[in-house]
Amino acid sequence: MKKIVALFLALMMVLSVAALAETADVFTSASVANFYADYALTGDALMEAVNSQSGCYIVCTTNPDGSPNAGYFIFAIKKLDDKYYLQLGLAPNQSLNNLNANGEGLAVYAANPVEGAKPYAVSGARIWFEAIEDQAVIDALTAEARPGAMFFEITEVK
Repeated sequence: MKKIVALFLALMMVLSVAALAETADVFTSASVANFYADYALTGDALMEAVNSQSGCYIVCTTNPDGSPNAGYFIFAIKKLDDKYYLQLGLAPNQSLNNLNANGEGLAVYAANPVEGAKPYAVSGARIWFEAIEDQAVIDALTAEARPGAMFFEITEVK
């Protein structure tokens, strides 16, 4: 069952990234209501949930040919001067190549369902991020991080 849920979430992410690449919003225009706004995580609550290392984590980037690339790996959120940053630790792979090439992506976090609640994740967030331009911010974030950690500015959360 867990594999089916994971495959479903991956398919949803691929479709979401594909929709972003389209000029006509054919995938997301079918429903313009945000049915889960009451369960969305933002700010410190999102940072604490993501940093708990529980739930489902997906990071999406765009391949050189414009196709979507979605990968499962745990990420973290750090706060510096009331701004939030996504922390990634990537081995040499296509996601790393894509981030080095265009410096932006979409991270998705889905919290584990609470026992006794709906049997599927409804709490979480879609997190858009991009490369940090300010070297002082990069230095401050990497000062206490593991070697090789990459940081990106969180630009939007839904």
